[in-house]
Amino acid sequence: MGDILSQSEIDALLNALNEGDDNTIQATATEAKKEAKSYDFKLPSKFSKEQLRTLEIIFGNYSRMVSSFMTGYLRTSVNLEVVDASQIPYRDFTSALSNPAILGLVNLNPLKGSIILEISPAIGYAIIDRILGGPGVGLKRLREFSEIEKVLLERIMSQMLVYLIEPWENVAEIRPKLEKLETNAQFAQIVAPTEMVALVTMSVKIGSAEGYVNFCIPTMVVDPVMERLNTRLWFSMSTEEDRTSHNETIADHLEKASITVSVVIGRTNILVHDFVHLQVGDIITLDSYINSDLDVMVGNLLKFNAKPGITRGKNAVQITSLIEKEE
Repeated sequence: MGDILSQSEIDALLNALNEGDDNTIQATATEAKKEAKSYDFKLPSKFSKEQLRTLEIIFGNYSRMVSSFMTGYLRTSVNLEVVDASQIPYRDFTSALSNPAILGLVNLNPLKGSIILEISPAIGYAIIDRILGGPGVGLKRLREFSEIEKVLLERIMSQMLVYLIEPWENVAEIRPKLEKLETNAQFAQIVAPTEMVALVTMSVKIGSAEGYVNFCIPTMVVDPVMERLNTRLWFSMSTEEDRTSHNETIADHLEKASITVSVVIGRTNILVHDFVHLQVGDIITLDSYINSDLDVMVGNLLKFNAKPGITRGKNAVQITSLIEKEE
């Protein structure tokens, strides 16, 4: 069956016929033809562009959160930024790994299977150097990691995984857990070599050290929630939930916030000369009486009036009135 032309293409051909322009006719006909793309059935596409775009947004939020955490944790400037989100065969990911590598096998409960968190050795060495009090400079030549260094890497990777929960909450309620740390890619075969995986790459800069962090996500892990990897759905859910959760979070934090409450027994003015020469037993006359209401201050604001008293053997005040607005 021949190609079906759109109305605009038909109009262009008619105009070209009326003008007698053969070149225009050939150009329009060429544009109407669609080029066929070859499809490799051995390496089928598992992630759509929309799903990869959603992963890029999710890890964009994640990178900002981890940047703030690591800046405080390492006490130096740390910047993470998503560079790309693409799908490749798993063998392409493993063949590009260095030796030794820093590979964290991560379980995303309740999702089945494992993903890989890879940190480039240059960044790994810089993190270790910074934790141990150094300036955060990576090694010029690769070497094997010691057992102490592996423990430090496991600790920082576990902390990094905590920040995956919030960006993923609109897709799935996950509980990331670092299963083990591998420095040899041969022992990190989580799926078949030909299995398609989503690879999210983030550039990392710690002081003068530069490198990358990769998240390798097999299809089988996110297959149960694949339909939720949708930009429109993700944004709509985040907008509705954020409006409610944002207010609840603020209210919850305010309720847990500590604030100074003080009671003013009375005030007076004295000369600096008298203040300097105060002795034990001297009496300072206040501007209040024994039956006067006391001022209760919340921070620097006058909020209540109260009467003094004792409860359970301790000094106390009883609120007698509420001051809506400080005069």
